[in-house]
Amino acid sequence: MASSGPCVALINGEHCPLAEARVSVLDRGFLFADSVYEVIPVYDGRLFQLQAHLRRLQSSLDGIRLNNPHTDETWSELLNALVRANGSGDLALYLQVTRGAPAKREHRFPQDCRPTVVAFCQPRRNPSDAELEAGVSAIVREDDRWNRCDIKSTSLLPNVLASDEALTAGANEALLCRGDEVVEGASSNLFAVFGDTVVTPPLDHRVLPGITRDWVIGLAAQHAQPVTQRPVSRTELRQASELWLSSSTRELFPVTRLDDEPVGSGRAGTVWHQYRGWIQAALQSAS
Repeated sequence: MASSGPCVALINGEHCPLAEARVSVLDRGFLFADSVYEVIPVYDGRLFQLQAHLRRLQSSLDGIRLNNPHTDETWSELLNALVRANGSGDLALYLQVTRGAPAKREHRFPQDCRPTVVAFCQPRRNPSDAELEAGVSAIVREDDRWNRCDIKSTSLLPNVLASDEALTAGANEALLCRGDEVVEGASSNLFAVFGDTVVTPPLDHRVLPGITRDWVIGLAAQHAQPVTQRPVSRTELRQASELWLSSSTRELFPVTRLDDEPVGSGRAGTVWHQYRGWIQAALQSAS
C-alpha cells in the first residue's frame, strides 16, 4: 500500500523535511546537469533490486568520471533509513549524486569538491487491474537526445520535451527512434511481441540498461521463454501484436494504442498477461 508517512529528504547524510531541502545554486547538478540518478521502487518498505540499482549507479558514475561517495553497504544503510523515515509502504525512492558545489562556476571539473548526495521518497501507487487491461497510448517521435543514453544522467530536457509532446497528443509515452530503429521510450524500455516471440532493442549507448527490463528478461528465461534482443524498425513496431513498456515504478505496462491506432486487439494481450503473472509471483515470493 502507498505510504502516508512524512516527506523526509536525505541531503549529504542528514535528514530534513523535503519542503526544506536545499542545495547550493553553485551545485554542478543544477548548473550543468553534471550528475546521475536512480529511481528505486519500494514494496511494503523493502527496496527492490537495490544491488542492481547500485551497480547501475556505479556504471553511471564511472561514465561521468565521478567517484562513488559511498560503499554499497553505506548506501544500503542510508537508503533503508530514509525509507523508514518516510513511513515505509509503497514508495519510489529518488537518488541523485552530483559533482558538488565548488566556489565558482566553470566548465572544468573542480578539484577537491565533495559530491552532493540527494535522496527523497514519493508515494507509488500500483495500477488497478482495469487500468492495466486498458493499457496506455504512445506516439512515435525522433530521438534527439545525446549519444550516451546508457548513462542515467539528469540531463533530461529532451526526455521532458518528448513526454510533454506525448501528453499534448493525448498519449502517455513517446517511443523514440534513431533513423529507422526504435530504441526506447522517453522514460521506459520497450518490448514488442511478434507471434510467439518477445523482442526488445539491444543495449548500446542509445539505450538505458533498465533494471526492470533485465528483470523481465531473467523471468522469461526462468520459464524457458527467452526474449530476443535485436533492433526493431518503425515498420515492425506497427506490426507488433503487443507492445509493452517497462520501468522501475511501472513494472511492465501494455501499450494498447500507437499514434492513435489500436495495437493488436486494443487491450492487454495474452503474452503480457503471462508475463504479468510471472511478475506478480516473483514479487510475492520476495515479500
